[in-house]
Amino acid sequence: MTGFVPPPYPYDRLVPIHEMAALHSGGAVDLSIGTPCDPPPDEVIDALAGSGSERGYPPSVGSDPFRDAVAGWFERRFGVHIDSTHLAACVGTKELVVGLPHWLKLRSPSKDTVLYPEISYPSYAMGAELAGCRAVAVQVDEKFRIDLDSISDADAGRALCLWVNTPGNPAGGLDDLTAAAAWGRQRGVPVLSDECYVEFTWTGEPVLSQGRPGRTILSDGVDGVLSVQSLSKRSNLAGLRVGFYAGDPDLVHYLSEVRKHSGLMIPGPAQAAGIAALGDQEHVEVQRSRYLARLRRLSEILESQGFSAPLPDGGFYLWVPAPKGDAWGLTTYLAQELGVVGSPGEFYGPAGADHVRLAVVQPDEMLDLVEQRAESSTST
Repeated sequence: MTGFVPPPYPYDRLVPIHEMAALHSGGAVDLSIGTPCDPPPDEVIDALAGSGSERGYPPSVGSDPFRDAVAGWFERRFGVHIDSTHLAACVGTKELVVGLPHWLKLRSPSKDTVLYPEISYPSYAMGAELAGCRAVAVQVDEKFRIDLDSISDADAGRALCLWVNTPGNPAGGLDDLTAAAAWGRQRGVPVLSDECYVEFTWTGEPVLSQGRPGRTILSDGVDGVLSVQSLSKRSNLAGLRVGFYAGDPDLVHYLSEVRKHSGLMIPGPAQAAGIAALGDQEHVEVQRSRYLARLRRLSEILESQGFSAPLPDGGFYLWVPAPKGDAWGLTTYLAQELGVVGSPGEFYGPAGADHVRLAVVQPDEMLDLVEQRAESSTST
């Protein structure tokens, strides 16, 4: 009898594409992964270096100052009051996303299903698989928003949780969070809202800019819901692994207690850096301007090459339809002609197999290279 065999990690499959793109003068322009490339604020680095908190064990739930900083951010950015005891720290958010099905299964052993968008971050499905649960993909509509009406009563009855992701990765869709929260409350299914790109929302009601409050799954109350947040994208701190979750008091308490026993904790200096980052919005507005300008620029470059590259409603990814639905063909073309490494849409579920995702995170000088190569390609 064969045990679990982990599937290939999706991005490991891009090695030949990287090698192809690297043949260009100036090297590969890697747009395959959403790794921030811009610097965090100096005051955040100063806080990281000078906290003096590296000597002791940090609280798993986060220090009191860290949780107060998170609660203050929710108040300022969303107009939502969250008691600091109803939120907790996590080591980035990927470990939380992958670990939640296992912990929820222990809490509700009669349930066995994780619901998630059919085009989405692969860790939602992998978390279910690693927990020995059913991973059930939920249809999305033409704007890549989750279609709650497509969930069968049978799957809802077995559901440990429903994941939503707004703005969505990879396609930038904006779900109706009010409807998602109501759907979960009516059925007793926790709704877990991955909102790590919320500061980079470009259209519609959730837009965050110029001091306007935004929308979160918590905007209509905390019962039965969790907001999952990260400073990786907001503040260019992916390497520090600073995340947090907030919402339903009973669920937050349960997860906090489980995670204490697991020894999961953000290092004290990283928490100090997180406090500094959460206290400053100016650097986020600067980053918003950078990402939106880069999205527009790369969209124009691709369209000059004959490709449709619509701007997303949120996030910093271009979700590019592949000619004739051949995503690997487009990925290869981009590497050969422009030296760009993209991710075939199948990485984000079979329903995305006819698109390519481009993470528009590289600095402007790298986009200069892409533009020069595009002009050369067009002239020949």
